[in-house]
Amino acid sequence: MSNTINYAEQYTNQLRELYGQESKADALYHSNSDIQLRGGKTIKIPTLSVSGYKDHTRASLGFPQGTYENNYETKTLDHDRSIEFVVDPMDFDETDTVVSLANIQSRFDRTQAIPEHDSYTFSKLYAEAVRVGATIKHDKLTIENVLKDFDENLKTLEDKGVPLDRMILYVTADYKTILKNAEGIQRTLDIKSGGGIDRRIHSVDDIGNIVTVPSARFKTVYDFTDGCKSGVGAKQINYILIDPECQVSRDKYAYIHLFAPGSDSRTADNYLYQNRKYNGTFAIDHLFVDGCIMNVSALTQTFAGNGSTTAFTVTDKPEKLIGVTVDGTATTDYSYDKSSGVITFNTAPGNAKAIVVTY
Repeated sequence: MSNTINYAEQYTNQLRELYGQESKADALYHSNSDIQLRGGKTIKIPTLSVSGYKDHTRASLGFPQGTYENNYETKTLDHDRSIEFVVDPMDFDETDTVVSLANIQSRFDRTQAIPEHDSYTFSKLYAEAVRVGATIKHDKLTIENVLKDFDENLKTLEDKGVPLDRMILYVTADYKTILKNAEGIQRTLDIKSGGGIDRRIHSVDDIGNIVTVPSARFKTVYDFTDGCKSGVGAKQINYILIDPECQVSRDKYAYIHLFAPGSDSRTADNYLYQNRKYNGTFAIDHLFVDGCIMNVSALTQTFAGNGSTTAFTVTDKPEKLIGVTVDGTATTDYSYDKSSGVITFNTAPGNAKAIVVTY
């Protein structure tokens, strides 16, 4: 074999097929096909706005003048990752080096790269939802309320003109079980009562694409320092209901090389395998705010008042707070600094008062 082989060229189709089979977020990487990578890792997202009709003047040769504005928003793939493995030649099947490399590549993709790919994508969707102000719910979902929540989501999307036939519902196994059990109970009641009690407008069948995501890949934040781990303050995402056309996700295998023994001073008598990859996920802001609804489990931190302390530090430093209670009573008598995580009450909570911060 030659000293260096570029496997990014040889394995592109196989890698795409593998991601298509194993990655839960793969469908998001095939939307908006007209938006392409420029210069390797830059995406130009077009925005076009046009004016509406005006009253027509009869007996006039002219038409009212309309206006349009065409701009581009440039995004750069922000998940830039690399790895290398030094492989002893004794570990290779010397009769078929490519097969041995494929085993390493396949194992790496299935156990590391693909789970990270999904984790990045879903956590970035959450970050974009926070940024643009998309709907993020925190209600605890049960068999009793899950169908009402589902119905409200679909009615909201229809009211905003989002096509339901494009929607994808990403769910945890727990949420899917609750949803399916509730749907089954409702159908049983319908049969027993002759179909007279179901007043819902929608059913689970209205969403044709429901994808179950392992809960470990469905957190709000990750630590990518060494591989992919749940990050500080990570919350569980329960579902993401999204129109894939309201976002742009792209990935690029920039570099996959195998260096043969002796190809340079570093390799010595070893093979050196290197892999570098870019990917990125971005909201199309004006579409995303209407085209994405999430449910995310809330976290809480509890403090005890002493009658004099007014400032308390929320360890995770959340972006924003959902609510604060003092002895079970909701209060807004405070300010919050997200940079420090400090919540400051205008009046010190009383001695032994339980302060619960939800975020």
